[in-house]
Amino acid sequence: MADHTPTQDQVDEVYQPKDAIGGAVKATAVTAAAGAFISTIQNTLTRHNVGAMGAFTRFGGTTAVYAAMGGVYEFTKNASANLREKDDAYNPAMGGFMAGTMLGLRFRSAPAIIGYGAALAVVLGAFSYTGGKLEGYHRDPTVDEVARKEYLRKNRRRPIEEIANELGEGRGIYAPGYVERRAQRIKDAYGIDVPTNSTPAS
Repeated sequence: MADHTPTQDQVDEVYQPKDAIGGAVKATAVTAAAGAFISTIQNTLTRHNVGAMGAFTRFGGTTAVYAAMGGVYEFTKNASANLREKDDAYNPAMGGFMAGTMLGLRFRSAPAIIGYGAALAVVLGAFSYTGGKLEGYHRDPTVDEVARKEYLRKNRRRPIEEIANELGEGRGIYAPGYVERRAQRIKDAYGIDVPTNSTPAS
């Protein structure tokens, strides 16, 4: 009887559905808090004395826009991934477009809606495509990071002979054969035989 047990690669390729609604609720809460913080700053910097409630009555639109952008982005990204059954850069791009349209709605202009949506889609899509990290591509998970750094350190390490020629020997820098050369110099200068089995003092 044939063994139909899936391999690890096959298991990794199976798409795992995402909770679009739950993710949208969490994202809305986070971005709404950020929007409320920005609204508070706007209210503090205003020249008119509108009181603490001005952050909600006068600048509440900022909180609403932030909340809408976060919720729409997360829901669209996860819903797109569930419908396509793929977790790639297109999902953040679609989410970014919808989030950008939320920002463009404040200007009540079709070009602004499309422009902000397209701009945010390009930025988030490119960010996800390049690995979703500021430092760029994904590192190989099979390569040990400590071993990789040790290899790079050794690969860029200069030979001790080169360093000794540039800086001179001493102060902790000793090229191979230093003890023998030192003993020969002392013998030539003072006629004293110095044992060569001792290590140089640091």
